[in-house]
Amino acid sequence: MQTTLDPEKQKQAKEYARIRRRLWLVDTLFSAAYVLAWLFFGWRVALREWLTTFTANEWLLVALYVAIFGGVASILNFPLSYYNGFILPHRFDQSNQTLKDWIMDQLKGLAIGAPLGLILLELFYFALRAAGNLWWLWAAGGMLVFSVLMSNLAPILIMPLFNKYVPLGEEHKELAERLMRLAERANTKVRGVFKFDMSRRTKSANAALTGIGNTRRIILGDTLINEFSADEIETVLAHELGHQVHRDIPLFITFGTLSTMIGFYLASLGMNWAVTYFGFSSVSDPAAFPALALILSLYGLLTSPLDNAVSRWRENMADDYALRSTGKNEAFASAFTRLANQNLGEIDPEKWVVFMFYSHPPLGERIEKARKFIPS
Repeated sequence: MQTTLDPEKQKQAKEYARIRRRLWLVDTLFSAAYVLAWLFFGWRVALREWLTTFTANEWLLVALYVAIFGGVASILNFPLSYYNGFILPHRFDQSNQTLKDWIMDQLKGLAIGAPLGLILLELFYFALRAAGNLWWLWAAGGMLVFSVLMSNLAPILIMPLFNKYVPLGEEHKELAERLMRLAERANTKVRGVFKFDMSRRTKSANAALTGIGNTRRIILGDTLINEFSADEIETVLAHELGHQVHRDIPLFITFGTLSTMIGFYLASLGMNWAVTYFGFSSVSDPAAFPALALILSLYGLLTSPLDNAVSRWRENMADDYALRSTGKNEAFASAFTRLANQNLGEIDPEKWVVFMFYSHPPLGERIEKARKFIPS
């Protein structure tokens, strides 16, 4: 197994990252043009008026309006999604997925995301109608509740729909015991160590600590188990435990809620202007949805570098914990070198790229930190 950086893989990683950034830009520009077209070509009001000939029910009107608005966008954007999600990973030998399985994943995502999105959408519009100028506060509170519920329930209700999770068997009993001891030292209770069939979709490797409270569990991709040594896996998992030790999950939920609250508040100001400028009946007018989507998307784009900076700060802290708690700096460096080769991770991206897109420190920095670390 290779423990040194593969120069050819790094060439591919740079090209892969560059293409994905270009696709992100195309997708962003398309989304902006699509929303602006709805706002300035009169489609926003035409659709609402057409739908009102079928129903006057506010709840149904919102659902139909957003379904058509979002459905048309998804259809127009499908070629880009197909290329980005299926063609490109195969071109760079990062995907094992068949076209049939990829399509099934899209349908599963739609079957899960549509009902959840509909519930959130209807509650959001209920806040718009019922809470007056304080709708942004109600909406932020609702997102907080939703985030906590999803963190707790996703590992047992949603994730198993996409992957098969099984406890590590006798073959990996020693590894499971080692990781459970590592969790105990971090004062983190977990339900067990599980393997999931990551290789069904990708050649990349990963591990995670999912869930909160009584749903927290250690999950390891089969690609990680098959390609990495026990020491390397231990350092990767120690990094994930570092987030628990530093209470990053409640911190991220709190930070995300605060950011969302600010975003909704600014959106409320923007929507007050949009109601006057575009002649909407109120902020809860379904025809105003494209304006709301544009304002929130712009806010997300502008605050993304800040979100990434906070994330990189906490990821650095988790790396420090992994190195201190295991003392296995060589295994840590080796693990992230393997990840760079196996996942086509770019080790030295440009600073502006890190600023705009990276939620984790660049792999090169993490490998160098591990090599310079002196175990106590």
